[in-house]
Amino acid sequence: MVALSSSSGGRPPVSFAERLAGSDAFKNLFREGMLLVEEAAAYLDGDGRDDSKLLPRSEALAYAAESMRLTTRLMQLASWLLLQRAVNEGEMTQNQAASEKNKVRLSTQDIASRPDVFARLPERLKDLVTQSIRLQARIIHLDQLIYAKTVEVAAEPPSPLAAERERLRAAFGAGFGETAPA
Repeated sequence: MVALSSSSGGRPPVSFAERLAGSDAFKNLFREGMLLVEEAAAYLDGDGRDDSKLLPRSEALAYAAESMRLTTRLMQLASWLLLQRAVNEGEMTQNQAASEKNKVRLSTQDIASRPDVFARLPERLKDLVTQSIRLQARIIHLDQLIYAKTVEVAAEPPSPLAAERERLRAAFGAGFGETAPA
């Protein structure tokens, strides 16, 4: 067991996840995410247009689906990264970010096409999709570490009867509200 020093002055312990989010590791993740957004946009608006025109119909449809899903995924990730950066820079509190992040809809998205069709898509698109899925997994993991308590509290609002039940237990004893043996 690790003993806590009383020199903390009554301050709550520092959250590992919040500390990680403010670290150089987060700054690197932020740069990586934003660079991936830029690379994807440049590809989809440039060489990707040419690549998609050369594809047979089924692959062209898969290209369209993958590029839309890639764009959506990257928009979600960029929004989350920007929110967390705002917290790190003191522009908003963790609670404000938790409230705002509910609008982000950070969710796991896999590839949109069948694996055999995906394999026939342009290499650059496949690479961008794969990188974005890896980044998505890392961000979702970090999000769960940072916001786990916030999500639990938000998911289970306090019961209005819970306080009354506790008062009755205090007045009538610990056995109040339990069924009597038959």
